[in-house]
Amino acid sequence: MPIITNLDVMLAKRKMSSKELAERIGITMANLSILKSGKAKAVRFTTLAAICQELNCQPGDLFEFQPAELDEKNE
Repeated sequence: MPIITNLDVMLAKRKMSSKELAERIGITMANLSILKSGKAKAVRFTTLAAICQELNCQPGDLFEFQPAELDEKNE
């Protein structure tokens, strides 16, 4: 998938555990794990806003677009 999730990097930078973030923003550990692994098909803006608020970051700090991966799959 051409969207790379850097949520684990931001958690490490903020010295926060996944469990702590999940509790603070009100989602399950399972859903947070899906976001961290990049397997999520969608992210609610309310969830994204809550993550950004708790980690004091911008959405661009959490996600990265790498079009080269998409090109490789299409060949």
